[in-house]
Amino acid sequence: MERRSFVGKSIAALIAIPLATRAQTPGGMPRIGFLNNLNPSVASASTEAFLRGLRELGWVDGRNVAIEYRWADGDMTRHTALVSELVNLSVALIVTAGTPAVRAAQRATKTIPIVVAIMPDPVSLGFAASLARPGANITGLANLFEELTPKQLDLLRELLPRARRIALLSDPAMGDRGIQSATEAAAGQLGFVPRVFQVADASALDAIIRTAKSERADAILVLPSPFFNRYRARIANAATMQKLPTISESTEYVQDGGLMSYGPSFPAMYYRAALYVDRILRGEKPADLPIERPTKFELAINLKTATALGMAVPRALLLRADEVIR
Repeated sequence: MERRSFVGKSIAALIAIPLATRAQTPGGMPRIGFLNNLNPSVASASTEAFLRGLRELGWVDGRNVAIEYRWADGDMTRHTALVSELVNLSVALIVTAGTPAVRAAQRATKTIPIVVAIMPDPVSLGFAASLARPGANITGLANLFEELTPKQLDLLRELLPRARRIALLSDPAMGDRGIQSATEAAAGQLGFVPRVFQVADASALDAIIRTAKSERADAILVLPSPFFNRYRARIANAATMQKLPTISESTEYVQDGGLMSYGPSFPAMYYRAALYVDRILRGEKPADLPIERPTKFELAINLKTATALGMAVPRALLLRADEVIR
């Protein structure tokens, strides 16, 4: 099925606005810091979407803008050092995503604009005064995961009407229990008994998923985390081996073998982040640029995984899916 996106058409013509003169390369090109939680391979779809968005707005890396890439490779302890490198380069702005990376950037600079492609509630986390007027140097897109996980649990209930126990994979390095608490509360309201598994090391993933199975979990919900995103194929494989259905927030999980996902398109959000970069490079202030929320959410289902799990997916779910992998 054709995937649909909440991203609208890019603007047809560019308004000539003087470029910012600071944070340029010796050749006169603005320098952009791009801090990603993953690595170039795992993050390729989102990175390409961001570059495509820039190109459509007239910015081409190496031609009239220079992009400084930094990759955390799923290790959120690296953010502080990576952000420091970008700040020391005097970049014009920093593009990043996720609470740990944004927090590191916020601590490193109060003056360099920070464009966030993906983040939870920026107001409750202290990143912005409000969505309408952020008020500081951070702006971009917020997907409010606290509102997303209850819908994921609702989809699990539709898929598995007799399910009772739900395992929640949580990353303690995220440093924000808001999403976990909201998910546990929603699980109870839907008749699930949630069991939280804190995962701090990739080497523990297989054992934890085996433990979830031994404790008679009926399914796994993977809470948002760059760490889990880095190891999404490993999580999918381990869960399938234990005959445990999974749901997560990103279509990429399903493409790598997870059963089901529901959430905004991450590549689409990176594509949209390019517009914020364009507006800031042309003189606007991040404090005045409203933080957007996605309006389109995608449901993806992997029927190959369903077959491996020995389960049938209700036709009603398949008809609503934006992407079905057969």
